[in-house]
Amino acid sequence: HRDLHSFPTRRSSDLQLTLGELVAVTGPSGSGKTTIINLIAGIDRPTAGTVTVDGRRLDQMTEEQLAVWRGHTIGIVFQFFQLLPTLTAVENATLPLDLAHLGPAHERRTVASRNLATVGLADRGDRLPLELSGGEQQRVAIARAMACAPPILLGDELTGNLDTKIGRAHV
Repeated sequence: HRDLHSFPTRRSSDLQLTLGELVAVTGPSGSGKTTIINLIAGIDRPTAGTVTVDGRRLDQMTEEQLAVWRGHTIGIVFQFFQLLPTLTAVENATLPLDLAHLGPAHERRTVASRNLATVGLADRGDRLPLELSGGEQQRVAIARAMACAPPILLGDELTGNLDTKIGRAHV
């Protein structure tokens, strides 16, 4: 675990991570933490320089190439969850598998249910987001990010809505 403090967003910076590393980027509001996540995920493009992830130059990819790459490489837990309000917890957790057409529908639901159980929500899969607490919604978002077993998991304020005990146990 390595903390990066005062990560400069307006200067030339390098961030190199190796497989299995857990990194927490910390800093005050507005310091660029979300921007770093968005650059690594290919959501934002750099105004200068390059972004290379696992040997792939994200800044040279088309939007379509980035979408496919993200689907196979990145799991993201957004700060404000981005759960679809009309889908149940298990349907939200199944969504990445559905979009990627990975396996038959019943297997996708099994994977999503297993991920919900991993984050302590085995009995809440049938609930809509509005029927869940903020911490439960955050855990559904974590289960969704785990859906395709991506090699890279990114979290923006990953445990912000979880109490300390739950945050340590499930993340």
